[in-house]
Amino acid sequence: MRRVISPRTRLIVVTNLHNPSSVPAGEPDLREVVELARSVGARVLVDEVYLDAIYQDTPRSSFHLGPEVVVTNSLTKVYGVSGLRCGWILAHPDLARAMWQLNNLFAATPVHPGELMSVAAFEHLDILREQARRVVEADRVLLNEFLERESNVSAVRTRWGTTCFLRLLEGDVDGFLERLRAEFETSAVPGRFFEMPGHFRIGMGVNTEMFAEGLGRISRALNQAPLLLP
Repeated sequence: MRRVISPRTRLIVVTNLHNPSSVPAGEPDLREVVELARSVGARVLVDEVYLDAIYQDTPRSSFHLGPEVVVTNSLTKVYGVSGLRCGWILAHPDLARAMWQLNNLFAATPVHPGELMSVAAFEHLDILREQARRVVEADRVLLNEFLERESNVSAVRTRWGTTCFLRLLEGDVDGFLERLRAEFETSAVPGRFFEMPGHFRIGMGVNTEMFAEGLGRISRALNQAPLLLP
């Protein structure tokens, strides 16, 4: 980051937990990023949509690191209520006010019953989070067993998060994912979307039985003859 930042830099974007690997960024590292941004008059946008998936000793929000920091979050990932389309932004009051005005001007008018349901969800976040935690922890056991069993993929293992970024050790990822869709009716996110074309992302936290079935289908696809690079 030090090599590429310049006086022309206006915004540094960070995801915490990191998407797609679920690796957490520690506060000392985030503080250093904020100091770098401050040195050139830039802001730091931290997407914390996965942060509350650290279920023990959850770090505080990066919003506390300085007025340069803008934080985004939502009910979608950790809390499992994506249908409500409810999110929020933490920012310096002047910037937050400007965002509010632009949102009023350009955004679609939300459905009022959905807004009321979002308010109700905020009153029960602990319950929603605990439900999600039980599913994710069961899924992670299955994921670790899968990684132990399959020799053609590797991944950084983490204790937290709802995503895992798998590296395909042999073959072409796009061809493999096409086979996975066509022959096994299973989808994963290509790593090229993250500028890492040798990888693909899978997600946890919805339904453990379905996740187990998905891992089984990935295993069957992996154990077919590998698709070589063209």
